[in-house]
Amino acid sequence: MKKLFVGVVALSMVLLLGAGLAFAGDKYIVASDIPWAPFEMVTADGQFFGFDLDIVRCLAVVEGFNLDDVVIKNTAFDTIIDTVKSGKADIGASGFTITADRAKSVDFSQPYYLSNQAVVIRKDSGLNIVSALAGQGPTKKIGAQNGTTGFDWADNNGIGITVNGYEYYPTAILDLVNKRIDAVIQDEPASQSSLAAYPDLLTIAGIINTNEYFGFLVAKGDPKGLLPMMNDGMAKLGLSVLPTAGGMQKLVVTPGSVWDNLLKGYFGPTNDKIEAAWLASKDLLLVDQDVEAFAAKFAEEATK
Repeated sequence: MKKLFVGVVALSMVLLLGAGLAFAGDKYIVASDIPWAPFEMVTADGQFFGFDLDIVRCLAVVEGFNLDDVVIKNTAFDTIIDTVKSGKADIGASGFTITADRAKSVDFSQPYYLSNQAVVIRKDSGLNIVSALAGQGPTKKIGAQNGTTGFDWADNNGIGITVNGYEYYPTAILDLVNKRIDAVIQDEPASQSSLAAYPDLLTIAGIINTNEYFGFLVAKGDPKGLLPMMNDGMAKLGLSVLPTAGGMQKLVVTPGSVWDNLLKGYFGPTNDKIEAAWLASKDLLLVDQDVEAFAAKFAEEATK
């Protein structure tokens, strides 16, 4: 799954925490790895957006934060957990899979997305999911981003194959396009975005059902009391997380909600349409701080 934190989103605002203490002027730094469409994206003129980033912004609004001082800075994925642990960032929001190993170092919010790993190959490679992972391609190499669960899976399950680690997934995809590696293992939604960028060259050979839940992360012990507000905010935006008999969790989205509209806008349309839709609607969120109007307009523009 995706990365450990690359970007840093500074959320500055007046906030009521826990027992109602006001922290005027506090800055809440959100680290995020950019780009990794559709979760983290950047416009042609350098503005940061994406599903993760807009969810964090919407959570801030519905929980009483002011977005006037929000600043997003880019940082490398495999440094995000250490950045949060050290107190240099308050929240990690970058498609992090919730794992027992990571939970030893940080605390996670409730899950907000369920993903599997996709195996991306060139259309002209003659490979399938089995042969690609067995090292039967011309380079006998597959790629994944450092620090991700995709890299861990490839490193632990490839047979007779070299796993190349990359700082960014787009670099791995570019190496695949240029035939330097035979496949890329990446979360399915981001892989679909990669295919949209190279529709004539790339395809998904198959899906590895890893059933990975994404969560936002904070320092161990949640020193600023952010997790209860994040979980509460998700419910206000339209996401419910329900337990199931099999030990899994079911993510239920309210139709027509902010969450539902952000899913519609970010998952399915091409990256160009997503960017155009975000640019057309962003002021409703960043200036007016109207999450309902923003999400509705964004979904409408992205899907028309």
